[in-house]
Amino acid sequence: MTAKDNGRDATAGVRVRAEGDVDEESLAYLREKVGTALDRPGLPPADGEVRVVRATAHHVELPWSGAAEIHVGTDLVVVHAREASARELADRLQDRLRSRTERLAHRGDALRRAATPPPWRGGPPQR
Repeated sequence: MTAKDNGRDATAGVRVRAEGDVDEESLAYLREKVGTALDRPGLPPADGEVRVVRATAHHVELPWSGAAEIHVGTDLVVVHAREASARELADRLQDRLRSRTERLAHRGDALRRAATPPPWRGGPPQR
């Protein structure tokens, strides 16, 4: 099995690679879902790779597997999934990518930080 290189997605700058018997319709759907997950206002540019593999053995319960390693700004987002169909895999990867990028986007918000750390973490002593 050789990997098929399907080029770069213009919207997200993410390379999509397929291995095994993967049709173009499934890859287009996956590109759309990954682009939607990474097309969020406030996110830095994304660059990386999504790999999709379809198992050739007929007895495999979840033949579709996918892994994404995407650099969003200076952070690395890694996502893995296994599903029964290509559409389910694309949907699962989108959900996981969206949740990881949401964490990145909100990690630096001042609203989520405590005003002062507690005394046992080096904050001022209580009176």
